[in-house]
Amino acid sequence: MTDRTPWLPFGAGLRPAGAVRLLCLPHAGAGASVYRAWSQGLPPTVVPVAVQPPGRESRCWDEPYRDAAALTTDLVDALGSVLDEPYAVFGHSMGALLAFELVREIRRRGRAAPVHLFVAGRHAPQLPTGTAPMFDASDDELVAQMRKLGGTPEAVLSDPDLLATILPLLRADLEVNETYRYVPESPLQVPVTAFAATADPRVDRDRMAAWEAQTARSFTLHVLPGDHFAVLRHATFVHSRVASGLADALVPEAT
Repeated sequence: MTDRTPWLPFGAGLRPAGAVRLLCLPHAGAGASVYRAWSQGLPPTVVPVAVQPPGRESRCWDEPYRDAAALTTDLVDALGSVLDEPYAVFGHSMGALLAFELVREIRRRGRAAPVHLFVAGRHAPQLPTGTAPMFDASDDELVAQMRKLGGTPEAVLSDPDLLATILPLLRADLEVNETYRYVPESPLQVPVTAFAATADPRVDRDRMAAWEAQTARSFTLHVLPGDHFAVLRHATFVHSRVASGLADALVPEAT
């Protein structure tokens, strides 16, 4: 499958024999373009496939979701035959939560599981959020939080017109993340790798390490220097760890 769809604006990519597709889910307020450059950083055996939820970039006129279950249910439908070939899933921040629930929804349907789950910048789903919800905060409070997290240029945070286009989507994404209610299920039969950051104000190392409870397979935790967006700023390191995490799944296929 290489055709572009609204959910996969850059397509699913040509998958060489023995390679693994890496479904990449963005953080709150972001879109598929966050991962577009990853095709240059990952080895040919890992094919990044950026996911575009509604409400952003090429889907800016579509109504964004406000519920994680509804989003992941529709995403499984949209992925279709992509799930029939070897794949892994990567998610950052809100994307980590969606990645987790995506894998659980795939399991509920009896579809083939991913060969690996990679999560970053979001505490394990079974833990309480630990902070007050922000999706219904004032514009000034949201901007202050964005400034604290880093990752958004000051020129954007100081531009009322740009904020008017950004904040509605951010609120919807925050609602997805902050109204999520964890329902216990058996651990995934999927290896999990988590990426924490030393100065992330949203989630510390221990809350990332708690992802280990969600897998019956191997668990690995990497700690990066930096803030909430360290996983994007240290892409070279992340790419190397993704490649090594997928090494066991790269089995030559019969021709």
